[in-house]
Amino acid sequence: MPTITTRDGTEIYYKDWGSKDAPALVFHHGWPLSADDWDNQMLFFLHHGFRVIAHDRRGHGRSTQTWTGNEMDTYAADVAALTDHLDLKDATHIGHSTGGGEVAHYVARAKPGRVAKAVLIGAVPPIMVKSDKNPGGLPIEVFDGFRKALVDNRAQFFIDVPAGPFYGYNRPGAKIDQGVIQNWWRQGMMGGTKAHYDCIKAFSETDFTEDLKAINVPTLVMHGDDDQIVPYADSAPLSVKLLKHGTLKTYQGLPHGLCTTHPDIANADLLTFIKT
Repeated sequence: MPTITTRDGTEIYYKDWGSKDAPALVFHHGWPLSADDWDNQMLFFLHHGFRVIAHDRRGHGRSTQTWTGNEMDTYAADVAALTDHLDLKDATHIGHSTGGGEVAHYVARAKPGRVAKAVLIGAVPPIMVKSDKNPGGLPIEVFDGFRKALVDNRAQFFIDVPAGPFYGYNRPGAKIDQGVIQNWWRQGMMGGTKAHYDCIKAFSETDFTEDLKAINVPTLVMHGDDDQIVPYADSAPLSVKLLKHGTLKTYQGLPHGLCTTHPDIANADLLTFIKT
């Protein structure tokens, strides 16, 4: 398995497909998943002549099940180590959910020439948790509930999330795909429960406001307006206002996991943005 070893000894697993001379796309997965969540997009863009790269965040998938460093500063540092190792230039970084936060945190700090564009899909920025500064956010009790469910029965929790709100399968008339649910569970259970527990704080309480302001590359913000995990109104429109070169693409009725439920729509819009 291809891996890099970070300064603290963590092994980060990654996939790197396609010609090294092709334009590079780097995919950042959501919680508590892995690089495998991007299989559809990886194959799609590989067949369109791109170099496609995706890693398992520390504590997730095939990377080391760390008990420390499960926060955004270290996540971004791990990405920087990977991009240095691969010597990526003018790459497009695409992040879903927690991965969108990771993209924002990394791109705001990236070395000159490393990043050409960024994409945030159903992403957690600017900040999820409710506070006086963020009255539209979700109460901390929501995330406390996530932590309790993780501790009480992670295996069942990792069935309930994809079987319900993540893909909108709890909506009337939804076409439920059991394979998608099982694949979400498979990816989640590969990771470490301590890292998953800590990551709840990372994705819900990190304030990405200054990151968004600092990003200087064209950034596409894609979000379904029926997202039950990262509510639309407190995320995408606010992020676009903070970005210097942001474009908002809203998907009526689509869920949090829209890249899986509607890859034909998501991939076409990603391709258009990347090529323009």
